[in-house]
Amino acid sequence: MKDKIYNVLMPKEKKIRIKNGKRKVIEEKIYPGYVLVEMMVTDDSWYVVRNTPNVTGFVGAGITPVPVSTTEIEFLKKKTGVEEPQFKIEVKAGDLVKIVDGPFKDFDGKISEVDQERGKIKVLINMFGRDTPVELDSLQIKKV
Repeated sequence: MKDKIYNVLMPKEKKIRIKNGKRKVIEEKIYPGYVLVEMMVTDDSWYVVRNTPNVTGFVGAGITPVPVSTTEIEFLKKKTGVEEPQFKIEVKAGDLVKIVDGPFKDFDGKISEVDQERGKIKVLINMFGRDTPVELDSLQIKKV
């Protein structure tokens, strides 16, 4: 079936998570439970895909699958081809945040600095009556 089924893609992306106080890069499925198949739809190829173990259904109306647009496929390939995940920091200096992980958990503070490249944030927390700067990972805070 190599001449009729060209490519099978299970889109995954790399994300940064904090576990046990350490950063870990993990692979996470973009569309859990879905597999994209590039194929020429003939009776033979359709039979092979439909009767593959653990295939329960298809996206589409009735029994005919719906093709995914070329722009969507290019977007998914670009997203899965990223070697090092980027930090997504959605806060800026002056925002109020709550610390959700680490030794300063449940403290409230105000952001003084954002380092987009390293994914680090400096937060001023009130300890013993004065503001104390604490450097945290961007995943250790939540915007209030």
